[in-house]
Amino acid sequence: MKTQITDGLTEISLTVPTEMASKICDAISSLLQLADIRPVNEEGDKLYTIDEVFPDANPGMALRGLRAREEITQKQLAAVLGIQQTRVSEMENGVRPISVDMAKRIGKAYNISYKAFL
Repeated sequence: MKTQITDGLTEISLTVPTEMASKICDAISSLLQLADIRPVNEEGDKLYTIDEVFPDANPGMALRGLRAREEITQKQLAAVLGIQQTRVSEMENGVRPISVDMAKRIGKAYNISYKAFL
């Protein structure tokens, strides 16, 4: 184990067997959570998980966010995907789940990982 102190922050690094790395990371995360200690970035800012920041996040929100980023309407997205606008609306509102096939089509059309929509 190594430690390095810089500007009031201590970086701790461990060398562990590869097959144990996942279990050790999970254990350390659990301990930090129990102690209410958050990891920090290089600037000393506390880090939060996506679930903590967006507890109600869902694939439909990701789809809506994509449309906002691309500045397109539901109708325009539907045309790119070859579906009806109502289907886009249903996916965004959680009425219709986004299938793996549809997620892959969206990802391919906009050059992003399809996993964001699952």
